[in-house]
Amino acid sequence: MPASSNGSECPPGLRFAATYDAGMPPRRRVPVAAGGAAVDRWRRDGSDTPRDELATAVRYTLEELATVAPGRSVEVRVPPFGAVQCVAGTTHTRGTPPNVVETDAQTWLEVATGVVSWQAAWDAGSLRVSGHRADLDQYLPLA
Repeated sequence: MPASSNGSECPPGLRFAATYDAGMPPRRRVPVAAGGAAVDRWRRDGSDTPRDELATAVRYTLEELATVAPGRSVEVRVPPFGAVQCVAGTTHTRGTPPNVVETDAQTWLEVATGVVSWQAAWDAGSLRVSGHRADLDQYLPLA
């Protein structure tokens, strides 16, 4: 049997066996001070926040989520600004992951900062969630 990338054996016909990832925090791309300032600006200006500041706030909070819930079993997408993999568990390496959360920037920042609860955003239909691991309520709000 061929070995997977983690050294375990794969069933016939599969290229890689599932791996388990306890997760490591992501490498920071948004400096903490700049990210915090962008979130503060969004809190102050809401939907009037300039696009570059909005993008920084989203990317920063996605990085925060990945720090609080390291791993690669859930992908959180906030198009067009960013995506992050988080939550420890079985990893996924090709194609669309089985556990996905997708939303817009305003909803993401509202949920990430506690302005709106995960359940309220879910009930409003603002979150598109698939997969049994994609409930992020236990990790939110971040700030």
